[in-house]
Amino acid sequence: MKGEAPKAMQYRKREDFYGVYDAYKSYQTPVLKAKHVRWYDREFWNPAKCSSSMSVLEIGSGTGEFLAYLKHKGVENFIGVEQDARAVEVMDRELAGHVRVSDVWEFLDGGCGEPFDRVVMLDVLEHFDHFEGAELLSRLKTVMKEDGLLVIRVPNMSSPWGGVYQFGDLTHKAAYTPDSIKQLGLAAGLESVAFLDQRRGSPLKRFTEDCLHMILKKVLTDSREVWTANMIAVMKPAPDGGAGP
Repeated sequence: MKGEAPKAMQYRKREDFYGVYDAYKSYQTPVLKAKHVRWYDREFWNPAKCSSSMSVLEIGSGTGEFLAYLKHKGVENFIGVEQDARAVEVMDRELAGHVRVSDVWEFLDGGCGEPFDRVVMLDVLEHFDHFEGAELLSRLKTVMKEDGLLVIRVPNMSSPWGGVYQFGDLTHKAAYTPDSIKQLGLAAGLESVAFLDQRRGSPLKRFTEDCLHMILKKVLTDSREVWTANMIAVMKPAPDGGAGP
C-alpha cells in the first residue's frame, strides 16, 4: 500500500507566510559596513537629533543590523524586540543579549521600564493593518519620553516605485503615503515632524534621481512630498495629548 503524500501547508491568512520568512529573507549575520552607517546617519541619527547617551527601542530588530549600528555609534542603552527567534539565532551574540524575543503586544503588556528617548520601526508598520497600526503607535507613545521621537520607515505608495516594496512581501497588510501616515499618527496622538526620502545607491545615482524628481515636479500637476520608493517619517507625541485612544 502506497504511503499518503504529505499534506501541503494551508495558507489561509497573511501570517501563515511567516512560516517561510527565514528562507525568503535569507537570514544571515549582518556585517555593518561604512555605507550602512551613512544610510542610518541620514535616515535616523541626524533627523532624530540623536546622541550616544540616549535610550533607543527598536521594534522588529530582525537579524540586528540597526542594533549593530547603535553599538557602533556608542549607544549603550538600547533594546530590540523581535518575534522571530530564527532571526535572533543568526544575530551577533552580544547584540542578541539586548533583544527580547517576543510578540510586540506581549512586550508592551509586560512593561518596558523607563521611557525611551527614541523608538524605531524600520519596515515594520506595514505588517499591521491600519487599526492595529493605530493601536501600536498609541501604545508606543506611552513608552516614549515627552520629548521623545518615533522614527518609522515604510514603503511609499505615493511614489511610482513604492509598489516594488509594498507588494514584494505577502505579509504586508497596510499601505501608506505621507498623508495617511499623518492621519494614522493623529489617531494615535502623535504629530508628524518630518517626512524624508530613503536615499540609497551611489552619489551619481542619487544625483540622477534628484534630477528626475525635479523634472517630474515641473511637468506633473500632482506632485509628491516624497518621491523615493521608501519613506522615513519622524513623529513626536502631540503637545495636547492628541486624539489617540
